[in-house]
Amino acid sequence: MSAIFVLLFLAACFLAYSNGANDNFKGVATLFGSGTTNYKKAIGWATITTFAGSVAAIFLAKELVKNFSGKGLVPNDLILSPNFAIAIALGAALTVFTATRIGMPISTTHSLVGALFGAGVMAVGSDFNFLKLGKTFLVPLVVSPLMAAVLSLIAYLIFRYFRRLLKLTKTDGVYFEKTETQVVSPPGNQMNMVGGTGVRAHIGNNDMGMYNGHVFGITAQKILDTLHYISAGIVSFARGLNDTPKIVGLLLIINTLNIQWGMIAVATVMAIGGLVNAKKVGVTMSKKITPMNAGQGFTANIITGLLVTTASVHGLPVSTTHVSVGSIFGIGTVTKKSDVGMVSKIILSWVLTLPIAALASGLFYLLLQKFF
Repeated sequence: MSAIFVLLFLAACFLAYSNGANDNFKGVATLFGSGTTNYKKAIGWATITTFAGSVAAIFLAKELVKNFSGKGLVPNDLILSPNFAIAIALGAALTVFTATRIGMPISTTHSLVGALFGAGVMAVGSDFNFLKLGKTFLVPLVVSPLMAAVLSLIAYLIFRYFRRLLKLTKTDGVYFEKTETQVVSPPGNQMNMVGGTGVRAHIGNNDMGMYNGHVFGITAQKILDTLHYISAGIVSFARGLNDTPKIVGLLLIINTLNIQWGMIAVATVMAIGGLVNAKKVGVTMSKKITPMNAGQGFTANIITGLLVTTASVHGLPVSTTHVSVGSIFGIGTVTKKSDVGMVSKIILSWVLTLPIAALASGLFYLLLQKFF
């Protein structure tokens, strides 16, 4: 294998690592955020189920491999150019890795679309298929988080109705609020102000309590925790199914590496990225969008898993990130506890993802054409 193909393989691995670091924890964010399990167990479950989804992609997601090779967007002879594929991989990987370092959950799909656009326009100019870019890529990316937010909101209201119908109540919990105090000296003395912080306990239902009651002789909380784990696994499986083919699509021009081995290689490096470098994004997804309990987390996961799996099978390049954040935000909309400021920052990072990836990949393509 020549040096340029080795460089392509390494660029794809860098993208897979960055993807794992930014995306692997998203499927299990609700497990950690709701206190159902700790970070270590959550990332372990995410790694196993994501890897399983990547393996399943060998059989179920070949259409996505074709889409992200650039087929239909640029002339076929450009698709066979290693420089084109390397520029896409490096542009997308650099964008995702940078976002990971600052704890922002962005979309690898969005980064790849931007990189495809940047390198494609730099290579062929007006011959780039802008119509297909909008129809096949941009529309699903824009619609999917809105759909996820609406569906999770509706699903949560339905589940809450049946929970109340079955008289499954939640235990009032003890929760804590950070307080700040100031002490000012009496009049006539020199002004002295002393500040401090403390913690004040409250007792009441804060939507984070345990579920009471039994169903078929089993405690409601145990059933819910089990279903929550399964739903988180479904989301992670769906993410592996949806994301792995997008990266493997860049490796199609390496004729000595078939799709099956490409999937395994990408899945392995993706798992390493998640295990080593996922915590900052994991905390953002789990703790900073909205507080949630196990039931709310389960609802968000079910909607995310269904949407992403359906999209993968039909070759639609939706973003697991967008869908997952949309689902969690939908829950926060019902409970009125979403951190709008944090959600605004996340959306801004999404807006910036495409142009940054496009600019980076375009520059990489120019450099590769000059030196290779």
